[in-house]
Amino acid sequence: MIQHGVELAVPFAGGVPLQATQGDVMQQIRGDVLLSSSLWANVALAGLSALLFVYMGRNLRSDRARLIFGATIMIPLVSISSYLGLLSGLTVGLVEMPPGHALGGQEVLSQWGRYLTWTLSTPMILLALGLLADVDLSDLFVVVAADIGMCLTGLAAALITSSYALRWAFYVVSCTFFIVVLYALVVQWPADAEAAGTSEIFGTLRALTVVLWLGYPIVWALGVEGLAIVSSVGATSWAYSALDIGAKYVFAFLLLRWVAANESTVGAAGNPLGPGAAPAND
Repeated sequence: MIQHGVELAVPFAGGVPLQATQGDVMQQIRGDVLLSSSLWANVALAGLSALLFVYMGRNLRSDRARLIFGATIMIPLVSISSYLGLLSGLTVGLVEMPPGHALGGQEVLSQWGRYLTWTLSTPMILLALGLLADVDLSDLFVVVAADIGMCLTGLAAALITSSYALRWAFYVVSCTFFIVVLYALVVQWPADAEAAGTSEIFGTLRALTVVLWLGYPIVWALGVEGLAIVSSVGATSWAYSALDIGAKYVFAFLLLRWVAANESTVGAAGNPLGPGAAPAND
């Protein structure tokens, strides 16, 4: 059986199709050059990025700079684990599209593990940005919580097979959470970054994050999970992978490079007495 660029060797028993095993799915991923290359490219880049970031952060000493480094290094580490899960078939499955979907009644290869990756990695991106801008912890908590809600409702939208309308309902809820995140990045946090003295790099990273993150719901809507205007699983996977490369590794490199070169500014953020200052004794 061939489903949208992926040949699925699904076994039969008495004329009834059986669920494909992890091994079946893994072999089919390996056999699809477009799909497998979109995953292996991120495994390689995540591994190289992790090594590079460890080197870049080796001399950081201030608590805030080290916290930013800790959040940032988690981005490629989560990614490499996730992409290996996808390649192994562990976090990939067949989802039958509901009636009303362009591929209604057909089984589509769903990379649902990507949503778990985003649930763990995107809060690290927001944490790093929040620390860089020295935002209030309560505001940071709300934005990270909205981000997690965005990812989990996106996962629900991808996996629902009972109702086409409910897939889009969860998509709308996910986008609503996304608006909360965008509002913080575009409206609230820039003023905090200005006060912290990090507005220049924050503006660059904010623009990169907003532009690339907007790509994810667009890919979902146009790809096999949404309207299936792009019906190739491999093409959809490469679109997500390309966004991940920019939103994770390029983002993290730009952030750590700036933090390493401006550690005194980062360390002074949140300290009303300035860098290296200590409270006076009574």
